[in-house]
Amino acid sequence: MKKKTKRIVAVTLSVVIVAGLSAVLTGYSLWTQSAVREGGSLYIEEGISYGELSQELADRGYIGNIRRLDLFSRLLGMEGSVKPGHYVVRTGMTYPQVVRMFQRGFQTPVNVTFNNIRLLPQLAGRVSRQLQPDSVAFQQVIMSDTTPAYYGFTPEGFIGMFIPNTYQMYWTSTPQMFLDRMKREYDNFWTGERDRKREELGLTRSEVSTIASIVYEETKKTDEMPRVAGVYLNRLRIGMPLEADPTVIFAMGDFTIKRVLIAYTKVDHPYNTYRNTGIPPGPICMPPVTAIDAVLGYEHHDYLFFCAKPDFSGYHSFARNLREHNRNSQLWRDALNRAGIR
Repeated sequence: MKKKTKRIVAVTLSVVIVAGLSAVLTGYSLWTQSAVREGGSLYIEEGISYGELSQELADRGYIGNIRRLDLFSRLLGMEGSVKPGHYVVRTGMTYPQVVRMFQRGFQTPVNVTFNNIRLLPQLAGRVSRQLQPDSVAFQQVIMSDTTPAYYGFTPEGFIGMFIPNTYQMYWTSTPQMFLDRMKREYDNFWTGERDRKREELGLTRSEVSTIASIVYEETKKTDEMPRVAGVYLNRLRIGMPLEADPTVIFAMGDFTIKRVLIAYTKVDHPYNTYRNTGIPPGPICMPPVTAIDAVLGYEHHDYLFFCAKPDFSGYHSFARNLREHNRNSQLWRDALNRAGIR
């Protein structure tokens, strides 16, 4: 009788142990099981509920078993604590990993790119299309009267703080966070080598950016930029007005102008370099790195003039004296007339 009882107890214990192990293994499998059916990304706005997030994940087909995700969201206390941001779900992620990503705000950065910017409101619009805050929020901070001084700039020179490039940032970055990042990038950009070259020229950082903006508006040919920069630096050395057509267009405030007339060069404006000698108060656009480096590494020559080539190639003819320049200018005017550009 005792032997039979022992056998029953042993069998019972075996069943319990097997059941326990099975439960443990099943639980472990759930915790380590891949949750993602198909990888992808999504943007979560402020205030979204877990239910809305769960539905979004289901609609996109990202999660293999939404009920299991719901289970782990309850186990980990996620409901009601979804953080806004840009998230990427990747194949191989487990259910707990997916839950914790949204619960703790483990965002994936987005690329923020800007270039070919003339005015700060344009920058605000461009960046707002890539980050969560809208253009009004960006404009309020960027265009604030106190913002340039906070970062050590004049209002006219503030646009020079932004170095056109692609930056990785969190989608939820505020306008202030964006500006703080741009100031750090600006300081990093002006390395010891760039500052050394700038000091040799006897120019401030803002003055380099201003000349670079004029160079960029004159030519988009990177191989020609150092030569154009050399012309303007030569003019500055001898006290000659820069007489840069792009500054006249900026002063006129009409960027559709294709032909600068003599009457335009007489407009009374601080950016009109036909009337004013020296460097304008600030950049006339956001100069790219290629233009800034073209000024710092300008071509040494004795040219004082340049004019667009009549073949409309985008390149220029350079001259050492006014006689040569007048000949080149006439060829360009003739080409404009033939093309019907008034």
